Amino acid sequence: MGSAGELLVSCLESQGVERVFCVPGESYLAVLDALYDGKPEVVVARHEGGAAIMAEADGKMTGRPGVCFVTRGPGATNASSGVHIAMQDSTPMVLFVGQIGREMRGREAFQEVDYRAFFGSIAKWVEEIDCAERIPEIISHAWHIAMSGRPGPVVIALPEDMLRDEVSSLAGPMVEVAEPAPGDRDMGRFFNLLEQANSPLIIAGGSRWDEAAVRNLETFSESWEMPVATSFRRQYLFDATHGNYAGEAGIGINPSLKDRIIGSDALILLGCRFSEMPSQGFELLDIPGSASGLVHVHPGPEELGRIYVPEISINAAPGAFLENALKHKATKSWKESAAAGHVAYLAWTDTPPPGTGTVTMSHVISVLRDKLPKDAIITNGAGNYAGWVNRFYRYRWGTQLAPTSGSMGYGLPAAIAAAKRNPDCLVVALAGDGCFQMTGMELGVACEHNLNIKLLVCDNSIYGTIRMHQERDYPGRISATTLQNPDFAAWAHAYGAKSFTIEKDAEFESKLTEAFAVDGPALIHLKLDANDIAPGKTLAAKA
Repeated sequence: MGSAGELLVSCLESQGVERVFCVPGESYLAVLDALYDGKPEVVVARHEGGAAIMAEADGKMTGRPGVCFVTRGPGATNASSGVHIAMQDSTPMVLFVGQIGREMRGREAFQEVDYRAFFGSIAKWVEEIDCAERIPEIISHAWHIAMSGRPGPVVIALPEDMLRDEVSSLAGPMVEVAEPAPGDRDMGRFFNLLEQANSPLIIAGGSRWDEAAVRNLETFSESWEMPVATSFRRQYLFDATHGNYAGEAGIGINPSLKDRIIGSDALILLGCRFSEMPSQGFELLDIPGSASGLVHVHPGPEELGRIYVPEISINAAPGAFLENALKHKATKSWKESAAAGHVAYLAWTDTPPPGTGTVTMSHVISVLRDKLPKDAIITNGAGNYAGWVNRFYRYRWGTQLAPTSGSMGYGLPAAIAAAKRNPDCLVVALAGDGCFQMTGMELGVACEHNLNIKLLVCDNSIYGTIRMHQERDYPGRISATTLQNPDFAAWAHAYGAKSFTIEKDAEFESKLTEAFAVDGPALIHLKLDANDIAPGKTLAAKA
């Protein structure tokens, strides 16, 4: 016999959970007590939104659910931002929320929330555990749901009195989910289409990828000499230096790649949903319209035909599809087309255009591309600053953590999760000044754990993306986009981190080298010119 809290932690251990991210609360004290003796490491965040983002990033890296614990009411609502990221990014995640006692429900008790109603549209499943003996069953089901088909977040509410119940149940086995694979008929149709194509293109995206699947995508591309692009913020799925890489279909798409997508007669969406950002506002393909030449491969059957009606729908995870595809001998080649796609990618991304001001993102990204180790992990949130790294950095497998949901504040919490998961790797987090201040308090976590994170704060004293849109759509009517910022280097120093302030491009490389040498976190405060709003664009020119 033991407490329900102890059983829950035993179930986490059974699922191979190595660490949990949390902000403590009295509503799940029994779990915190069980974690005192349990195996999972506990990483204590400073805000529930930060904790949830850390868990999402952890799930994104491993393919198994990242785990977060928060308290009821405000704790749960604060954590909802991370749940939304996990849903839009198709990331397996489980959020445990403390809940009021079972006998108090329906009275609007202290911090009471109906979690099924609150999280219902942004989670794959929401459950509340009333019977402690069912904990192993519900944990097993939660892990299956979070990882199966199109992965996503699960929310489980834990009534505080239930967690104190004495139980005799035992933890269940480790969950492994089914790997949907293509049938022979579907693959036969796929190769018939491919052999008749003049301008095929693969766009890789989504989740449920692993290193073997990424290698197999490269092998498949090489055997058929076919161009490959990646979906929005999924550049790590194909080595950017490979001769068949055609670039990213995302914000600020290369016009050449856009034309290639429109003109493709065999467009293979491999793992991705091809949502608003990669589809350029749902404009590149007819909806549902003519689907001639469109092949959609996705592990979630509900995504096939949800927006586009493909000529061929294949319900398969990327890895299983590619393993099957490699059994077929290549019978055709598009070598010249693939080479031309890579040349166009290089022309779009090789030389960042000169910037405006004494410190420029053009110079910063050029130095990062030259100086960072190949296995360095880059994280970022949302903002115009991210456009520089998304366009000009050369990603490879395992080096990118960024939200397709466009969530501000993502970079630093994600970097913490990355540094905990990869202690021997350098982790570089980029954040705008507004983006950083969403979750900047999590710098305390990085310092507490002495993590090898180098944080670049891109400070132009405005909400840059919104200001850019204002200048374009409402010229001369600036509203709510100016920031009065702190001294970010002093902020970092107050937490115990090494910090640097950059006011000239010429200072950046040497200070970056000094930051690399720091044992632990370091912050570099980049004093940017607000006019230098995006690659090749200025506010003065009404970007």
